[in-house]
Amino acid sequence: MPVITEIADLKRIYKRRVPKMFYDYAESGSWTETTFRENTTDFDLLKLRQRIAVDMTGRSTASQMVGQDVAMPVALAPVGLTGMQHADGEIKAAKAAEKFGVPFTLSTMSICSIEDVAENTDKPFWFQVYTLKDDEFMKRLFARAKEAKCSALVITVDLQVMGQRHKDIKNGLSAPPKLTPASVANMMTKVPWGLEMLQTKRRFFGNIVGHAEGVSDGSSLSSWVAEAFDQSLDWERIKQFRDWWDGPVILKGILDPEDAQKALSVGADAIIVSNHGGRQLDGALSSIRMLPQIMDVVGDKIEVHLDSGIRSGQDILKALALGAKGTMIGRAYVYGLGAMGQKGVTEALNVLHTELDRSMALCGKRRVDELDPSILLMPEDFSNRWKAAV
Repeated sequence: MPVITEIADLKRIYKRRVPKMFYDYAESGSWTETTFRENTTDFDLLKLRQRIAVDMTGRSTASQMVGQDVAMPVALAPVGLTGMQHADGEIKAAKAAEKFGVPFTLSTMSICSIEDVAENTDKPFWFQVYTLKDDEFMKRLFARAKEAKCSALVITVDLQVMGQRHKDIKNGLSAPPKLTPASVANMMTKVPWGLEMLQTKRRFFGNIVGHAEGVSDGSSLSSWVAEAFDQSLDWERIKQFRDWWDGPVILKGILDPEDAQKALSVGADAIIVSNHGGRQLDGALSSIRMLPQIMDVVGDKIEVHLDSGIRSGQDILKALALGAKGTMIGRAYVYGLGAMGQKGVTEALNVLHTELDRSMALCGKRRVDELDPSILLMPEDFSNRWKAAV
């Protein structure tokens, strides 16, 4: 058993263990991948102020996210195809999150279905939906999420059209993977992964196959997705979705202060500052760089979370110091899942918690609600407003 002390340890094991198609799916962005890279490197521009001689006994990372008690202000983000990273991946990730005490968010594009996860967990989880044109399918999704007692709905609003992800196209990404000479040759080097996948029946998109009209198997899924996403999405449509759900609604994909203001007007309970992990609009600013501008506009009028680029507990600390009430991790937990299954997700959460707790202490803070920009040192131009070209 290797000693895991940082997320990078899990990533190295993950790369060795999982087929290239699915590794590339997680570890890539759109077009030139500039935004994908800056999501992480912009965190490095923020430095921490070390403080000494402060009583550090009785520390706690406990907090709340949309009214839910959490062991630390971190939720597992919705990630598609998680069940291809490890057999029954969504179930294993949800179990790890439940045991640790943080929310798990199930993606519409998951391999394990809503019902699969609900049957294998004891506590409510969050459910993420895309904005699709088919009202009947959407209503059924909402109803299934309510039946599963999902405690919050996460609506992804930044995927009316899909950013071009070169690696996915070149790899012929599909679930289950298409058997080509290249994919077969690569999978033959991933024997443990393959043996585990053979032991599960969950290899298709469980929330869609058998539920969406005209989709009976994975072979027609890609064309269905291309046709199903609602390119006419507007704020009235988002408000309609909000009205369909009687619990907390979180809007994921806010990257502009004006859009953050509009999220208030449609009754969202929280927003997630996110650029989809750099997988949508390449050339957009990083989530952490946009966070201060959005906080300037919405302040404490709405709960703000941050997603995209988090790879350490210090990244979480910096986001909280800039005003976020919570954060979401995607790749960081996927590395653990692909590397070691449920145990790997737990390892990832332990690493992040240890880094958050100790870094918070070295900054002279004992609780997350004490965090503010005073613990940061940043370039003068970090949070400057970029002006739209006229």
